[in-house]
Amino acid sequence: ALAIGVGDHYMIMENAYYSVISPEGCAAILWHDGKKAEEAADVLKLTPKDTVRLGIMDEIIPEPKGGAHRNQREASEFLKEAILRKLDSLVKLPVEELLEKRYEKLRRMGQFKLVK
Repeated sequence: ALAIGVGDHYMIMENAYYSVISPEGCAAILWHDGKKAEEAADVLKLTPKDTVRLGIMDEIIPEPKGGAHRNQREASEFLKEAILRKLDSLVKLPVEELLEKRYEKLRRMGQFKLVK
């Protein structure tokens, strides 16, 4: 997932998830049981709140009541507002500063811990 997400500010819709594998696929690989998808999702830490807490995402974009699929126009307005607001602040920064911050953010994402 990170390979397609190199940027200065990462945003995620509030009902999305960010992962290189589906919870079902992860459960099938780890436990040979796709029915353990809920447990896998918890281990993957793929929710918007998890990804912000872990420093992968920077911002959660709200969705209309019931989810973005219920009101695509309103969802796209939320997305547009977030992108324009962030672009406005990013264009004011020198390229060197943007590159340095991007590099540091990506380096922090490479941290891990072993879990027994």
